[in-house]
Parts: sequence; C-alpha cells; structure tokens
Amino acid sequence: MFDWLARDWPLMLKNAEQIGLAYFLTALIGWQREAEEHSTGIRAFPIVGMASCGYLLILGVNPDVAAQSRVLQGLVTGIGFIGAGAIIKEGTSVRGIATAASVWNACAIGAAVAMDHYGIAIALALLNFLTLRILLPIKIWLDRRRSPRDLPHHYESQD
Repeated sequence: MFDWLARDWPLMLKNAEQIGLAYFLTALIGWQREAEEHSTGIRAFPIVGMASCGYLLILGVNPDVAAQSRVLQGLVTGIGFIGAGAIIKEGTSVRGIATAASVWNACAIGAAVAMDHYGIAIALALLNFLTLRILLPIKIWLDRRRSPRDLPHHYESQD
C-alpha cells in the first residue's frame, strides 16, 4: 500500500528542501518589506516564492522544455498582475514599484530553486535584500533634494 512512499521518498525530500529554500530566501525579502511597513511583506513573499517553485516542480524530474517554458511564461505574467496590486498612485506620487519588482523577483527565486539553479536564487535574494536595505537612504536623500511639495507624504514625517 505504501510502496510509492518508499520509492518516491528521495524525490519528495528533495522537493521539500527546494520549496523550503525558496520559502526562506523570499521570506528574507518579505521581512525587509514588512520592516519598512509595506503592506506586501512577510506573508506574501514566501508564498510567491514557494508557489513559483512548486509550479515548476509539478512538471516532474525531466520536464518537457516546451511545458517548462509555458509554466515560466504563465508565472511571469501572473506575478506581474499580483505585483501591480502593490503599486499605489497618489496625485503625482507613485509608490510600491520596488515592492512590485521584489514580488516579481520572488517568483524568479522560486523558479530558479525549482530548476536547480541555487546560485542564481541566492544571488537574486541577496541582491534584492541589499538593494532594498542599502539603497533606501540614498533614495530618501535624493527625494529630499526635490522641493518639499514633490515629496510623498510618508517621507515628510522622517525629519
């Protein structure tokens, strides 16, 4: 009755490890977004990462290249719509672009893990995290150089 479990155990373990890695790498980005009080954060990013990984793992060990390509195209398109939901326009100000791009990147991280491209996944996660963390003070400084009326309201209270 449980012959399939004994036979498929190594693959199931590898898939669980891959989904866990995609979850962890994207949770780091979500944690950073949440720390900056963005609405999309600690829950959404790991779900996007693990789901993207899962969709590609569903194709099996030796997937058909055409099927893999179609899944990737669907992921990129679908995640683009989810990311668009993070973008907010208030007058002349637009916020959420970095969050939307990070959601898209979370999809790429999950896909890279599923396709055994761990170095790419780690590099994407690290660079995304560092970009959000390190470049924020530079962005705030550049925004402050503009006239105060051009500043988004959430920067005005950070004097």
